[in-house]
Formats: sequence, structure tokens, C-alpha cells
Amino acid sequence: MTLQSAPHPFVTVEDYLAGELDGQVRHEYIDGVVYAMTGASRRHGLVCVNLAAKLRPLLQYTTCQLFASDMKVRLEIHGKTLFYYPDLVLSCDPEDREDYFSTRPCLLVEVLSPHTERLDRREKLLSYITIGSLQEYLIVAQDEPRIEVYRRRQDWLPDEYTDGSFALDCVNTEISVADVYEGVFGGSL
Repeated sequence: MTLQSAPHPFVTVEDYLAGELDGQVRHEYIDGVVYAMTGASRRHGLVCVNLAAKLRPLLQYTTCQLFASDMKVRLEIHGKTLFYYPDLVLSCDPEDREDYFSTRPCLLVEVLSPHTERLDRREKLLSYITIGSLQEYLIVAQDEPRIEVYRRRQDWLPDEYTDGSFALDCVNTEISVADVYEGVFGGSL
């Protein structure tokens, strides 16, 4: 016996964007199909806040804008439109100023969860690296100190960090792994 799932109704980009304005549930959009997103854990939230807190002071008096969790990234890949909600979006392009999405970020961050890990490591990685402005994509574990940095200048081959610091070309800085995980595991690293 073969089980068939019900087909997803097609949603236009305009209807998707209008539906996201109500703020009740966030959805990612893959070429006409919307997928509801789940909530984040305490560790997930702490990692995002720690990264944003380290990045935000570096952006003062620049054209860069940093968004945590609620800014979509719009991609156009082979005639298909996609919208994802990365955990952090950093755009330094003064022309990248749509109200509800970014098209030219230089840094994207996804914090892994058991339900999103496969998507973040495969589909999103392959999608994000098509963005011409993107310099780095970070995949950050929440259950152990481990940060993978994919860089354009290294042909998107990852470097993994479990201690020490890592460089971010997009904002010309280094961030320590300990700072990213401050308070996440109940103590210091």
C-alpha cells in the first residue's frame, strides 16, 4: 500500500508576504508552498542573542543592518522563488532595504535544532551560496560548542571551531567561540 500526502495549495509570493504580516506563525516559502516554522529552544535563543550582541557594536556608523530571527531572505534560483528565515541576517548593502526581506546579505547564521539540521546543512546551504553578496554562512550547534563557517573565499568549504575564535570577513572581525556560548551551558567554556 502506498501512502500519498495531500498536495500543498499553491501560494503566490504576494499572498505569502501578506500572510506573514499577521505575525501569528512564521512560514518559509519554497516556490509556492509554505511551511510553518517551529519555536526555538532556550539554548537556541541564547546563542542568537550572544552572536547579535557581539556583532551589533561593530556596525555602528556603517551601512550594515543586523536582524535576528524575523527578517526573511528572498532567493531566486532557477526561476523559483524562496523565502527563508535565517536566525541572523547581516546586510551591508545600502540598496538592500526591502521592508520584509533581504536579498543581498553578506552573513547568514542558522542555529541547529534536531528538526532543522538536515535542512540547514543541505538545502539552505546550497540555496544560500547562490547569493552573490554572501561572504559567510555559519551553522551553529546549540547542544555543544561547535561553529561551522562556510566562506565564499574558500569555495564554501567549511572550517569548524570548538574553541578559540573565528574570523568574519563580512565585518572584518573575530569572535570567540566562548562568547557565542556564554551562559548557554550554565557556565563558562
